[in-house]
Amino acid sequence: MEEVLDVYERPYDPRFPQVCMDETSKQLVGETRVPIPAAPGRVARVDYEYERHGVRNLFLFVEPLAGRRHVQVTERRTKRDWARAIRDLVEVHYPHATRIVLVLDNLNTHVGAALYDTFPPAEARRLLERLELHDTPKHGSWLNMAEIELSALSRQCLDRRIPDHDTLVQEVAAWERARNDRHSTITWRFTTADARIKLTHLYPSIKE
Repeated sequence: MEEVLDVYERPYDPRFPQVCMDETSKQLVGETRVPIPAAPGRVARVDYEYERHGVRNLFLFVEPLAGRRHVQVTERRTKRDWARAIRDLVEVHYPHATRIVLVLDNLNTHVGAALYDTFPPAEARRLLERLELHDTPKHGSWLNMAEIELSALSRQCLDRRIPDHDTLVQEVAAWERARNDRHSTITWRFTTADARIKLTHLYPSIKE
């Protein structure tokens, strides 16, 4: 916990961007009947029946100090899907960064070995050398600022029926552009000093 909180206290440095990563899923749901749009004095109407069209995974990356975020939609959430998302993060979104300081949840797919399972050893090593990984502790996913963005994404974009993969990609991209255009940064106020006071029960009791 303190390791992650120390990262959040570092000043902004474009050479070492601080990025938080998390993921969520979205059930694709189609309509069985054409919805009736809203009209003066009448709310929109949607039939309670629906068709399931599978589930998609969404990887979300956010740079809190710069107000930048990116969401990638994938069909699955395997180690290789994560590895490809990391390659895009390094090569497409931060090609000039010296090293990306990446905070992420401690899942079995979020490991450096996933890069070696997906890419040739030399490429996997090259990608790892561009990363400084910081895992949130068990039961401490609230320390990951990407959860704040996932909450906004769920409320502002995903909280409705989306029928297919292409529509999901388009809607998520529109949300991403709108958020980035506003340069919405995240101000994190919970520090290590706060943790030692408010979460004192989590620390071991040492008797001298």
